[in-house]
Amino acid sequence: MAEIQEKGGGGGKGGKKRAKKQSTKIDMTPMVDLGFLLLTFFILTTTFAKPQTMEISMPVKPKNQDEQSELKASNALTLLLAENDKIYWYAGLPDAPAEPGVQTTTYAANGIRKILLDRKSNPDLVVLIKPMEKARYKNLVDLLDEMNITESNKYAIVDVDPRDEKLVEQAKAEGK
Repeated sequence: MAEIQEKGGGGGKGGKKRAKKQSTKIDMTPMVDLGFLLLTFFILTTTFAKPQTMEISMPVKPKNQDEQSELKASNALTLLLAENDKIYWYAGLPDAPAEPGVQTTTYAANGIRKILLDRKSNPDLVVLIKPMEKARYKNLVDLLDEMNITESNKYAIVDVDPRDEKLVEQAKAEGK
């Protein structure tokens, strides 16, 4: 632990006596051991964060095609996830989108969230999410988060239809 070493001092030819100098030396080994013990204890007792996942319940396939009902245009909202973090959306089906036609929005709270909340009054609303080829995976995850935030329970992730691609091309040409 702590040790005091005495060195000889004083005496000599001059006849003057000097006071003895004492030096202290502290052994740090026990403190280092204690530090490592505490570090090991805290590392072993720490609970690590578990990754969070989103529950997605998939519908059961009908046994025959007659059970599957057709989606009405008034109950459909189509969201097309495009490149550069853009969302093209329209109400209705691709054959005849409702007025004002294809619109563009963002992932901001006053963007897609506002659109979903405005249409929340229709209890039969089904949101069709269609990620295009150049959309990023992050965009799909962000949109699923928005569906969860707005408590929109009826949605489907669907392949992009060629009619949808034409609608997006028209919207780009119009500068939307």
